[in-house]
Amino acid sequence: MVDAVVVGAGPNGLAAAVTLARAGLRVEVVERNDTIGGGARTAELTLPGFLHDVCSAVHPMALQSEFFRAFRLEDRIELRLPEVQYGHPLDGGRAGIAHRDL
Repeated sequence: MVDAVVVGAGPNGLAAAVTLARAGLRVEVVERNDTIGGGARTAELTLPGFLHDVCSAVHPMALQSEFFRAFRLEDRIELRLPEVQYGHPLDGGRAGIAHRDL
């Protein structure tokens, strides 16, 4: 018997499923695609052996996320931290830039 059904096996659906399971519920995750991961997955899209991020390749808040800290994300995957974390275009051809170390 299932206590909860999570629709979608992207990052948010998987986080919800883990949270529910940790609370003691029996969880079923349903996904319409052939693979899990949603926009955070990697796939061989062009040539054999060439892997591409399907959607999001940058997760600037991953180390600050309460969920990821509890999940011990840094122990599960290698996070690469560039000096410039991300940028956002502004009017007039300018951009706001988030540096790792101010």
